[in-house]
Amino acid sequence: MRKYLVLSVFTLGLALVAGLGLTTALKAAGEVDDRTLSAAGDPVKGKRVFMRCQACHTLVAAQHRMGPSLANLFGQEAGTAAGFPRYSNALKEADFMWTEAALDEWLASPKAFLPGNKMPFAGIRNPQDRKDLLAYLREVFNGAQ
Repeated sequence: MRKYLVLSVFTLGLALVAGLGLTTALKAAGEVDDRTLSAAGDPVKGKRVFMRCQACHTLVAAQHRMGPSLANLFGQEAGTAAGFPRYSNALKEADFMWTEAALDEWLASPKAFLPGNKMPFAGIRNPQDRKDLLAYLREVFNGAQ
């Protein structure tokens, strides 16, 4: 694990030094495909956790509600869901990709993770609930992200 972490940090650093930007750097470091958090979750329990999200989000591509569709979320740049018109400036200008780690931090406290975003949600405090939700999202999209 330490060897992988060192390699990832090294790769991330090289990509950033090369001026590739954070999103490209994360792709280069393999962060997008990391399924460590979802592997520790239960998708059945995650489906119940998702009930907190479904008032504002769907899992159907281009079917938006108050919030954007979460279809194809993993690996997508923040603030770029096609056809969603209500992103905050904070999300439009954010330079990160939705990875499990980023989503876990976002779900814990959206306001702390990205000040200035408009998501009216306090967060999911329980780390296991977040892992379960990530496992459910991975299962819904068959891990195809």
